[in-house]
Amino acid sequence: MTDARIPVQWTPRDAPLEARAVVASGAAAQALGRRLAELDDAALRSLAAVAGNDLIIVLGEAAALPWADGVVYLGRDESAPDLLLPTALAPTVPPAVLEAAIRKVVQRASPVAVLPSPARLIPCGSARSIDRALLAAWLEAT
Repeated sequence: MTDARIPVQWTPRDAPLEARAVVASGAAAQALGRRLAELDDAALRSLAAVAGNDLIIVLGEAAALPWADGVVYLGRDESAPDLLLPTALAPTVPPAVLEAAIRKVVQRASPVAVLPSPARLIPCGSARSIDRALLAAWLEAT
């Protein structure tokens, strides 16, 4: 059996997906983190997040997701419900095929954020409610 790989390209979507998450890295991650810190407690409780050294993904209802310069919004395609895909871009392979391929690589709890540039797969199943003290510590550390 050969390891046949099909390259995935990204093209503009005809109609954007509804936002379900927002992702940022580098300076945009810091800006998004600061924006989160400005939210009141009720707004912060309506969101969940997963974060790394220079990356943060915030999950929630579209209207509750914060904005910051440089962020990318992610949504769910009904044919690949375990993936969070860029709201404005569509993969050149059917989303269900992409989801099946990703599940062979990332077997952690869903959803999995698929970031096209740079290409990254981020498991988001461990996202938790945002704790203000942990957010402050993350901002300080990044």
